Amino acid sequence: MMQNHNQQKKIALINDFTGFGRCSIAVQMPIISMLKVQCCAVPTSIFSNHTAYEDYYFTDYTSNMEAYIEQWKKLDLKFEGICTGFLGSAEQIRIVSEFIQYFRDENTVAVIDPVMGDNGEAYSTYTEEMCRQMIQLVRYADVVVPNVTEACILTGTPYKERWTTRELAKQIVQTGPEKVVITGIPQKTYVSNLCYEKGKEYEMIRTHKVGHSRCGTGDIFSAIIAADAVNGVEFTKSVRKASAFIKKCIQKSIEMEIPLTDGVCFEELMGLLK
Repeated sequence: MMQNHNQQKKIALINDFTGFGRCSIAVQMPIISMLKVQCCAVPTSIFSNHTAYEDYYFTDYTSNMEAYIEQWKKLDLKFEGICTGFLGSAEQIRIVSEFIQYFRDENTVAVIDPVMGDNGEAYSTYTEEMCRQMIQLVRYADVVVPNVTEACILTGTPYKERWTTRELAKQIVQTGPEKVVITGIPQKTYVSNLCYEKGKEYEMIRTHKVGHSRCGTGDIFSAIIAADAVNGVEFTKSVRKASAFIKKCIQKSIEMEIPLTDGVCFEELMGLLK
């Protein structure tokens, strides 16, 4: 008799695994678990510590991904959520696209963080082909969480110091996703997130800026958004929760004198997510 492995809500998390430095799967898995959703990870690459450190060990997992995923097909796994993070090659984007098409059904929420660039520039590893493929991948998303740079790349909009983020959000939604939140918009002493849901009003959610930017905060953000989406939490409420939690984590990290490279000490505050 075949066992049913789908008795609990699950999110398939596709991202890199970093042993030290608090980012990617290592951050997202405990947060998704705290929000009472089983987290099932597909590693895209494995790092001893992330690339902001002077030196690191790295293994590309691309050649193993399809065989890994094939075992999940044999187990007949069902996912209420699919969440993607940094993808390091055009081949990985193709694999993720096929993953979403195979595993999604009418109950699956796909959350895509199109980790492509920042501060007006695509990451040095991101080729034009990868940018084109990410634009195609985003069309499969229900929720997209780009920063301003990524929103510009996704819409073919030249980057500038001041943006009409509402127009960027509208253009992204027109390609397929139901919801978009453009993250990390600087507004004097605030950092803002613009939420837009198809057929609804725009909403700008602002939090006071504290400290400096830290590794892994985007991963925390997308993990909360994905788990809340699976749990039926209203979109803007989820964005407020994620923004407030990250701010508290940054404040706690400053208090504990955690180096910027080491991310945020979210472990100290996990109880706030209950």
